[in-house]
Amino acid sequence: MRKLIRAYETLSNLERRFEYDRSFSLYAEKTGFDYRAWLAAQDDPRSKAKLIFYELLRLEEDRAIEIWRKNGGLDFRLEKYLEREDWMDCQYILAEELDKRGFSFEAFKLLTAILAEELRRPYFNLFTPEIKSYLKAIVKKKLKHQVDSETWIDCMEALMGIGFSERDEKFFRESMSYTLKKTRVRQ
Repeated sequence: MRKLIRAYETLSNLERRFEYDRSFSLYAEKTGFDYRAWLAAQDDPRSKAKLIFYELLRLEEDRAIEIWRKNGGLDFRLEKYLEREDWMDCQYILAEELDKRGFSFEAFKLLTAILAEELRRPYFNLFTPEIKSYLKAIVKKKLKHQVDSETWIDCMEALMGIGFSERDEKFFRESMSYTLKKTRVRQ
């Protein structure tokens, strides 16, 4: 029980956790254990999900995205293979990195999933407004140029009922309406 309490105290304190990680890294170097290589050698989706998160946390974003894409991209459901908190953290970081590289649609899909889960069962709490703000920025500045009209309408529908303000939802509805009218005029 003492070992469990000590482990909990270490992992719940950021400074102690950092020190543990640093010490473990030194130990791993001496013993030759390479967690990245071990995860990469595994042939199961849980290990691949952990590897994606590992790479993101080690600032190997391109490698993480490559692994994510090789395993199905948006069809690779990280929430099935990671603990809830790890999934939400991993998916948020992955969305940021995808958006930085110009893949705003994929970032949008990942962020809306987090926001829907956050509405269902809060975890981020203080960061929820940040996620909403980030999503709105993607929608207003990038997404429209990356998707066709039908996908745009689907994206606007995805934003409905996941915690945005009445004003924001009005904007989403108006955007859907405008896009539908524009599409019908072309037909």
